[in-house]
Amino acid sequence: MPNPLEIVANIDGGSRGNPGPAAYGVVIKTAQGKGVAEIAKFIGKATNNFAEYQGLLAVLEYSLSHGYSRLRVLTDSELMAQQIAGGYKVRSPDLKPLHALAQALIARLESFSIQHVYREQNREADRLVNQALDEEERGIAPARASNVPPSKPVCISATFRDGLLHPHTQLPLLEGEEVDLEIRRKK
Repeated sequence: MPNPLEIVANIDGGSRGNPGPAAYGVVIKTAQGKGVAEIAKFIGKATNNFAEYQGLLAVLEYSLSHGYSRLRVLTDSELMAQQIAGGYKVRSPDLKPLHALAQALIARLESFSIQHVYREQNREADRLVNQALDEEERGIAPARASNVPPSKPVCISATFRDGLLHPHTQLPLLEGEEVDLEIRRKK
């Protein structure tokens, strides 16, 4: 069931060397400014534009997998914002498949907008990019969804139906994220 709430995502991607070690950062909030999730991921050697698109794809996948049908994206990448909005052509062969995938995911949303913002308005997402790059350099695995610390367990109720567990509340997880489960039957 689609979530009627709109989420707003500040996204950023960066590369040290361009191409070089690259990462993206995503800060997701409700339209009212309440924190929903933060995502940071090191993606290996890539260009900054490739990393920007990876950030966009991450928030699109997050939105769809968590039932959010309305998404507003804020990015300091004028190139990507213009390409997604149709103002610029996608010339890079590395970006064409990412652009096509982004457009396919956007088509599944009820509402989508993307806006270019100045770097100063994107500091939180930029911080996550640099944190992921710094942690990779130091050999520390970055957290994937920082709205719930990895060491803190999450307790929820769920119903087992049709061979699947159906949570009664939304889980603070990313698509494909692995977790350990401890199941207790209710009495």
